[in-house]
Amino acid sequence: MSIEDRKKDHLLFSIKDDVESDVSPMFQDVYFVHDAVPEINLDEIELTTVFLEHKFSAPLIVAGMTGGHSLAKKINAAIAEAVEELRLGMGVGSQRAVLLNPNLEETFSIVREKAPTAYIIGNIGASQVVMDLTLKDLERIVEMVEADALAIHLNPLQEAVQLEGEPFYKGFLSKAREIIENCEVPVIAKETGAGISKEAAEKIARTGFSAIDVGGLGGTSFSKVEYYRAMSNGNKELAEISKTFSNWGIPTALSILEVRTATNLPLIATGGIRSGIDIAKALRLGADLVAIGRPVIQAAFSEGSTGVKKYLRKLIRELKITLFLIGARNLTELRRKPIVFSSRMLNWISQRRLKIPL
Repeated sequence: MSIEDRKKDHLLFSIKDDVESDVSPMFQDVYFVHDAVPEINLDEIELTTVFLEHKFSAPLIVAGMTGGHSLAKKINAAIAEAVEELRLGMGVGSQRAVLLNPNLEETFSIVREKAPTAYIIGNIGASQVVMDLTLKDLERIVEMVEADALAIHLNPLQEAVQLEGEPFYKGFLSKAREIIENCEVPVIAKETGAGISKEAAEKIARTGFSAIDVGGLGGTSFSKVEYYRAMSNGNKELAEISKTFSNWGIPTALSILEVRTATNLPLIATGGIRSGIDIAKALRLGADLVAIGRPVIQAAFSEGSTGVKKYLRKLIRELKITLFLIGARNLTELRRKPIVFSSRMLNWISQRRLKIPL
């Protein structure tokens, strides 16, 4: 199967099939304390924030998920138009596709064309860093989208269950250090749905990464995506294996705490965040930005840029209302507001000896 066909599979299965994890991201185990007399007006609330020296109108970006075929070009263009207008940011899917087939470059470069001032995150996989990524390839990946940052995605689970998987991680950290030293933009370590533990975060921080995207369990399960791909290709054995691991990982809310226990690196929370309340909880637990993937791609697929803007504006409105209901004028005040954990969450925190964000 060509790289273009594989990318098309990933996108269509993600849009149309049940690929959400059966395990929640556990934001329902975090509670804000309602303030019936907030002493502020809703229209006073300010959501601007700075991440890696870039100013965002709200602490929200679109997670990198696609690229590499004609449909991805249309979706990336729609998302780029939306984040440019809303002064947000976005990532792209793995750019390895272009290294294998240069004709696919426009499916990625369209992003910078449509979003000349938005924050754009390039993307390459850890396995490619280990196996064959050259410094020339690195330069091309960054220049292709005029990236403000580069994400190296960590997807050992997906590589292990994918039809064309390349589960090669031996020596990754030393190779990543070389990439970081030679990359002209900040490099982000990004999980893709199984979360990052405090032990992994410590290794990432020591290697020199500029930021971490936890990519926790609770949203799109790429193991489920690979289940559907294996079934469509008649490989029932691999489909069953993919199904076995479809709920593997660390829920997003817990992964934020895991990472924050290990490091103060800038942190993006991704994985099953589906409302402004979820965004506020992720920020209160220690995230600096929140990224959302599948619902945005679905909106782009069905309604183009208009649908993406409508969805993102809804999230921003919900986030403002959440701050209003806890009496927080801005994100700094949000991070000082009281929260309560369920006993289930406290049990994990206790066993893993995690820091509680007071």
